[in-house]
Amino acid sequence: MSTLLTASELVAAYSTGEISPVEATEAALRSIEERDRECNAFCLVDPEVAREGAKASETRWREGNPIGSLDGVPTSIKDMFLTQGWPTLRGSTCVDRDQPWEVDSPVTARLRENGLVLLGKTTTPELAWKGVTDNPLTGVTRNPWNPAKTPGGSSGGSGAAVAAGMGELSVGTDGGGSVRIPASFCGIVGLKPTYGRIPLWPASPFGALSHAGPMARSVSDVALLLDVLALPDHRDPNALEPPAGAYREAVRRDVRGLYAAFSPTLGWARVDPEVREIVTSAVAALDEAGLRVEEADPGFADPREAFDVLWSTGAAQWLDTFPAGCEAKVDPGLRQVWEQGKTYSAADYLAANAERAALGIRMGEFHTRYDVLITPTVAVPPFEAGFDVPPGSGMSGWPDWTPFTYPFNMTQQPAISVPAGKTADGLPVGLQIVGPRHSDDLVLAVARLFEEVRPWPTDRPAGR
Repeated sequence: MSTLLTASELVAAYSTGEISPVEATEAALRSIEERDRECNAFCLVDPEVAREGAKASETRWREGNPIGSLDGVPTSIKDMFLTQGWPTLRGSTCVDRDQPWEVDSPVTARLRENGLVLLGKTTTPELAWKGVTDNPLTGVTRNPWNPAKTPGGSSGGSGAAVAAGMGELSVGTDGGGSVRIPASFCGIVGLKPTYGRIPLWPASPFGALSHAGPMARSVSDVALLLDVLALPDHRDPNALEPPAGAYREAVRRDVRGLYAAFSPTLGWARVDPEVREIVTSAVAALDEAGLRVEEADPGFADPREAFDVLWSTGAAQWLDTFPAGCEAKVDPGLRQVWEQGKTYSAADYLAANAERAALGIRMGEFHTRYDVLITPTVAVPPFEAGFDVPPGSGMSGWPDWTPFTYPFNMTQQPAISVPAGKTADGLPVGLQIVGPRHSDDLVLAVARLFEEVRPWPTDRPAGR
């Protein structure tokens, strides 16, 4: 069978008996065998566990008793989530593989409870610290559209897996754009929901910046997966109450006539001309479809300095728990962030957190005038794999080329990336839709409208 089906199409085929979860899982495992040597998207694949899960799902469907709306769908999970029976190494050589792995994170637990088939774990840069995906443990992860290019990060393994047909769904983490960046670079859909919408445990050292997010090849699939992941878990004190309705229904909401601001630069970002042209054309199509779009900036300056304080102090807190001698073993760029984080005081951290809160208030006011904000997802197209910044760009770090993502981790707003088009070189470019806090349903509905207006090609990258 084809691995081009969406999760929604797959479940519909399960219900009629046209396809079984066993067939879908075997197809996904074959795709991993064929594609992953090139992409390096998985750090762990467990065919035995996947096949056991698929057989159990097949029995439930045959008996007419699926335990969830995505029962039997092949899925991967980023190697940042604790997973019973599998090591969670987080891309680091400093984590001991030989220890008990007895607990599921909330994300993993919800996937199991709803019958999704876990294929394995996807790659991440060490501790998910940057916007591309390579680490000292598993090497470089590559973009299935062109393996010479990066898939982005830090959920680059998940982005590459979904784009290449190595499973219909994945779950990533996003502390500064890490779901949306690979969604943009890999031509899939990735949602960073409102902070607390998906429970996290253990708590991220990156604090209120860190979210979990669903990744898929369609907006409807992302909504279905969010329904699974959005249930509360007592281990996360910041988890929100259960959603009032199902996202799989809310995604169909008619949003024509609502007001959208299009900000191609946020007023200060430098954007690749081809990216800007592709996104501007995509926004024009949304306007023609009935969304009332006008160009407007939200009116804040680059919050990079405050973000760097919050990010680096979180990294330093985490790395300080590592065994002695790890300084020489971690990613050199992460070591610099570690050292930077140690230079800040408690007063510096509190000042940065106050700026984060002020930014959230400003965006709250902005959304009294505009229902959503639309921007490019990333300021550049996919660049060469193995580099933290585009070679020759003069940039010093990954936030230099992700100006549209990290501000909305600071504000804790929902933000989604959907495919907007391709460059002349055939590489994907994403469009980002940002909504007020707690408006995940609205963001999904606007994304669904865009998907209808500009359908993404049904082919998947063939590799080279």
